[in-house]
Amino acid sequence: RFFFFLVTAMFFLVLLERQLRLHPRYFGPCMRQTLVSKLHSEVEGTCTGRHGFIVVVTAVEKIGMGSLDETGYSSFDVSYRAIVFRPFKGEILDAVVTNVNKMGFMAEVGPLQVFVSKLLIPADMSFDANENCFISEDEAIKIIKDSDVRLKIMGTRVEAMEIFAIASISGDYLGLIS
Repeated sequence: RFFFFLVTAMFFLVLLERQLRLHPRYFGPCMRQTLVSKLHSEVEGTCTGRHGFIVVVTAVEKIGMGSLDETGYSSFDVSYRAIVFRPFKGEILDAVVTNVNKMGFMAEVGPLQVFVSKLLIPADMSFDANENCFISEDEAIKIIKDSDVRLKIMGTRVEAMEIFAIASISGDYLGLIS
């Protein structure tokens, strides 16, 4: 069971559950603190295909009763709230260009990898192999590695542990951010 609460367009506050295993040496008065630390280290920065990238755990809602297994480890069901980053088709995002080639360019929006095809770049821009960039006809706009661009998500592909996106910089207010 999952509950979504809208924070902004691409960030959501989500109630999630995870089972944590704890070694017997951590049993004692600081066990709750150990479980919370373990939760933060295991889930923050990871991606679940269904919910997106887990940015931060905001609260631990409940830690269930532990159950021992045959090895002595204890398993705890933990429910927690986390802010997740999940891009959707049609969203406008600011990104940093990481790679440019004749097929288009790759950019990053935080943990999200985005590809912008040359077909989704304005027609007045062309690839310059000498400088490895996309440049406008009047040479006023040049998209190179580490450029900041504003793009529109055209589609996403969700895998078990990763999300990829295809985007466009053709449109009003899209493209290089000066």
